[in-house]
Amino acid sequence: MDKIRALTVFRRVVELGSFVAAAEDLKLSKAAISKNINELESYLKSPLINRTTRNLHITDNGQLYYQQVCRVLDALNEADLSVIESSRVLKGKLKISAPMSLGITEINPLICEFMRQHPELSIEMVMSDEHLDLIEQGVDIAIRGGGDLGNTSLRSRKLLDIRRVLCASPEYLANAGAFESLEDIYHHRLLSYSLSSTAKRWHFRHQDSVKELELPSSVYMVNSGLALTQAACAGLGVAVLPDFFIEEQLASGELVEILPEWQMEMHALYIVYPYHKEQSYKIRAFIDFVVQHFDK
Repeated sequence: MDKIRALTVFRRVVELGSFVAAAEDLKLSKAAISKNINELESYLKSPLINRTTRNLHITDNGQLYYQQVCRVLDALNEADLSVIESSRVLKGKLKISAPMSLGITEINPLICEFMRQHPELSIEMVMSDEHLDLIEQGVDIAIRGGGDLGNTSLRSRKLLDIRRVLCASPEYLANAGAFESLEDIYHHRLLSYSLSSTAKRWHFRHQDSVKELELPSSVYMVNSGLALTQAACAGLGVAVLPDFFIEEQLASGELVEILPEWQMEMHALYIVYPYHKEQSYKIRAFIDFVVQHFDK
């Protein structure tokens, strides 16, 4: 039995929940997957996975073993990379995806700096607010919001939590009337980000109180955060915007936060990449570069 291969197979079967999916992911036959699991269970003298024709069930010993196996395989991978990467130069191509507004304001400057540091590397940048299929589109790394990957072949690292701000321009509020309660939203013109999962419903929290508002139709919907910011600054209505988009506008008074005691639910920003590419030196180097930037 090839112990490392058997452990790798076991890990992917648990993570993907399927012998067939693990076979496709590892580019092995289903028979090879079954053989590795059987040999591992025989070696351990304990069942790890109970399988029927319809589903799999990981045994209690299997769950415990899986946790230990992940630590061992990750440690081995780190040991290998510590030697391999010490003499490597970043070269080749990376394909990166990011939302349009965030890509222009935050990610593109990072890419430019990364390329200055690694001149033998070439990068294709795809700016789109749509969630691309990374596997199908051949994307190495994506920057995106939300924690649900929707694909067990993907991995992610959290970059930051995003505070969302209910805001408007002072001129708009002077003409339309100030807010005395959240329910005043129904008397105002609303500006919305059309691709948001909460475009039709906003959630607010104040201490132990929670409010959910079903929104009326927006007077302006757009699939760009920068365009939405411009509309709010132009006095067209009330918008919800990420705090890092509007730091300057809030500081200058071009926009003002509405009812700051009521905070919206936090969103998060992640860097996402396919599982099978996590051992790539250039991919790991870029991920670490971006994570370090957002950690500052």
